[in-house]
Amino acid sequence: MSGLVHVVDDDASFRTAIERRLKVAGYEVETYTSAQELLDNLPGVQKPGCILLDVQIPGLSGPELQSRLGEIGSILPIIFVTGHADTPTTVRAIKAGAEDFLTKPVSSEQLIDAIERAMRHYGSAHSQRTKFDYLRALVATLTPRERQVFDFIVRGKINKQTAFELGTTERTVKAHRHQVMEKMQVNSLAELVSIAERLGMLDSQP
Repeated sequence: MSGLVHVVDDDASFRTAIERRLKVAGYEVETYTSAQELLDNLPGVQKPGCILLDVQIPGLSGPELQSRLGEIGSILPIIFVTGHADTPTTVRAIKAGAEDFLTKPVSSEQLIDAIERAMRHYGSAHSQRTKFDYLRALVATLTPRERQVFDFIVRGKINKQTAFELGTTERTVKAHRHQVMEKMQVNSLAELVSIAERLGMLDSQP
């Protein structure tokens, strides 16, 4: 499996050795001496990737970088590597979504195995993100009135209730409802409700 591995470690000899091993295994590699350097050159999502991240690095620590990447919505899986693992740090990192936690020196087999899992994880996360973005784009095509009708019907309001709430006629609501179904590319109310749930649109009242 190919992909791009982002190696963040302040140890130059470790970066060089890991880069060599990963390139032999068929991966592309980018190296960074600090967490900030990665943030300043934030990788895109054009190709499968993951981050190989040291826990203790100058400036922002590995776990702090993990937190920062989570805040900005990065879907790149993180594999931590450390020379001195302690249980609390490991548990926190895994709870926060780290793909794996490896202790130096790490064998090539263990490293490649973790990276392959991370690449598969990236693939499914990227697919979900793409679908999510597509659904949000469909919602954006609704007119303000269609969006209001959407909000009411996914919460179980019938046409008569919706018409009353919006101060319009049932016939008008039916017409808007038809447009909503067409624009959202669904054939049933259940599909529409499922989309609203996935996008977190049922969390707030219309």
